[in-house]
Amino acid sequence: MYVISSREFRDNQKRYLDLVDNNKLVIIQRGKNKAYKITAITDTDRFLEEPAVNERLAHSIAQAEKGEVTSLNKEDIDVFFGL
Repeated sequence: MYVISSREFRDNQKRYLDLVDNNKLVIIQRGKNKAYKITAITDTDRFLEEPAVNERLAHSIAQAEKGEVTSLNKEDIDVFFGL
């Protein structure tokens, strides 16, 4: 884990972003009471940020909460995927 000042980050951004790309934790300390954790954004993160995806997920959750679900057994799933 790397804890650095905002000035250090500003002066050496590439170095710290490369560390994040290599799964290292980088925390930027800003003043006494503020800190920020840097994380890389994945394709999954981008997918989940899409408004249409969030709408469909919310709709599906609402259906499940109402009991509006269909249960499938393993054989049904195998047939669907041609297994």
